[in-house]
Amino acid sequence: MDGTVLVADDDRTIRTVLTQALTRAGCRVHATSSLTTLLRWVEEGKGDLVVTDVMMPDGNGIEMLPRIKTLRPGLPVIVISAQNTIMTAIQATEAEAWDYLPKPFDLPDLLSRAGKAMESSRRGVRAPAPSQTPAPISLPEPSAAEDLPLVGRTPSMQALYRLVARVMNAELPALITGESGTGKSLIARALHDFSDRRAQPFVLASAQDFGTDQGSSGAALMARARGGSLVIDGLGDLDGPAQARLVRLLDALPADGPRIIAIADGSLTGALESGQFRHDLYYRLSGVTLHVPPLRERIEDIPLLAEHFLARAAREGGNPRRLSASALELVRQYRWPGNVRQLENVIRRLVITGQEPDITRAEMESALNAHPATSPAGESTEAGTLAESVARHVRRYFELHGADLPPPGVYQRILREVEAPLIDIALEYTGGNQARCADLLGINRNTLRKKTNELDIRVTRRRKLM
Repeated sequence: MDGTVLVADDDRTIRTVLTQALTRAGCRVHATSSLTTLLRWVEEGKGDLVVTDVMMPDGNGIEMLPRIKTLRPGLPVIVISAQNTIMTAIQATEAEAWDYLPKPFDLPDLLSRAGKAMESSRRGVRAPAPSQTPAPISLPEPSAAEDLPLVGRTPSMQALYRLVARVMNAELPALITGESGTGKSLIARALHDFSDRRAQPFVLASAQDFGTDQGSSGAALMARARGGSLVIDGLGDLDGPAQARLVRLLDALPADGPRIIAIADGSLTGALESGQFRHDLYYRLSGVTLHVPPLRERIEDIPLLAEHFLARAAREGGNPRRLSASALELVRQYRWPGNVRQLENVIRRLVITGQEPDITRAEMESALNAHPATSPAGESTEAGTLAESVARHVRRYFELHGADLPPPGVYQRILREVEAPLIDIALEYTGGNQARCADLLGINRNTLRKKTNELDIRVTRRRKLM
């Protein structure tokens, strides 16, 4: 990677890390803690790429972008920010940043994006036409997103935020999928509230609204939405006649009509394959598809969301409370079948029922026990291959260590976890006959004896199951 990178961040550690990594990658680096200095370097013609933080002592990095674009229209800017909300991704996109990364970021990922940014700049990709004055940028008000629990630093959520920012003004229908309680309606609301259509109506319709031609029909809903957004919730619940009716309505949609945003619980793949959902309707609605991941797949976001809900409850007059370390550990280990909605309800309950500043593990256990311990929608405890099951457990093992890596020796520990039940069950099904068990497993009998000793497996004559 060749070129000069201008780095602006008020955190000395981040400046040092980026300087060392970019230098090793072959770049020349100028680093500063001041946006004023950064702007001077840009004016002097220095740099092939800018990497800037948002919140700086002398200003806002995103608000500086129009000025940079005026001075150097072809200069790409990568924004990095500790504000891990959808607002930052939207503001960075609106200000025409080349890319956006949340803190803490993956260093190899940032280096890869930096290399692509400089290469694209050399080829003239994404370089806007020069202008004499900064183009007016309509940045959404931060207060508009304060109550949206669209908070997360995990890669899956950051990818979703970037996609929302890119397609919020696209003239395409949007299909939002995900389990119940993940926040699909919030994504729909963000697509509308931060788009050019935000001054127009936002109309929410259910599948039942398309079940009859009488009363609140789909046509009336579309007319009410005008040039705003019409959100169809419960898409998977539409029966055959309602699907056909919706196809006809979409075909008659005028050019100045509303943007259609459809919401479906889970995936429509099974319904499409079985013929229960029309392919032509799916193609009309899936101009862009946004999948909202379940909470159990974004463990690192749970503390952020919990803090968000605790702060909001306090603003609404509740008792100021915080999670104790033991309660937070339990929160991270729980499966959250009801996803973000369940987490919010649990936090609200704890704020109302408790008086002490710290939420204890016992309180959290009591609150969680009040919720049915069901599997998430669409997830079967028996579903998936052995490899998929192992992969889920291994990923969760890593996620439970948070930002740190597990202690050395992961390979042997994981193998032990798999070997122990395999050998124990094989012995059970062979009635404790070690010779037959070794033959079944395809290993030497001495190896089996060694493994049973290492794994502390008690070998006895058992009832033969096979």
